[in-house]
Amino acid sequence: MTEARILLGVIGRPHGVRGLVHVHSYTAEPSDLASYGVLDDDRGRRFRLKWKTVSAQDGGVAEVFQIVEGKRVALTTREAAQALVNTRLYIPREKLPPPGEEEFYLADLMGLEAIDPHGRVLGRVDTVHDYGAGTSLEIGRIIVPFTKVCVPIIDIAAGRITVVLPPEVVVEPALQTGDAS
Repeated sequence: MTEARILLGVIGRPHGVRGLVHVHSYTAEPSDLASYGVLDDDRGRRFRLKWKTVSAQDGGVAEVFQIVEGKRVALTTREAAQALVNTRLYIPREKLPPPGEEEFYLADLMGLEAIDPHGRVLGRVDTVHDYGAGTSLEIGRIIVPFTKVCVPIIDIAAGRITVVLPPEVVVEPALQTGDAS
């Protein structure tokens, strides 16, 4: 299933006392996050960002403006910034270019059926984790690195991925069949 919105960033902790915040960007170039214009959150609020400093690794410090009745309202206090910690920032999928060959948005992996190389069902991709040291997929109680070695086949159209579990991972038969007992 393809998501209608794509997560591009997350507002982190406050920076200082004047409403600035740390922002983690998931865009290829962290500075590009602000160039997408208005970003939405899970509650329907709308925001714009203006970078103060940018880190090549993951984001930087930004001034945040909430769009209220079509007007920009700046956050000016640490308390207002603190209230936005962990706010996820999205844009509509249609604002992004289609992924190229051998590319996809991580949101496209959510819900895909995971099978092993023998065709046994391992479960579905429940969560995609990216903590900065590499992406991993959570499939039921299994977490696998999202690498070509562990996930050699990704077939978005068919709704499935092939997962080669590392030898140290032993899957209980109940996990393979999806049986919860």
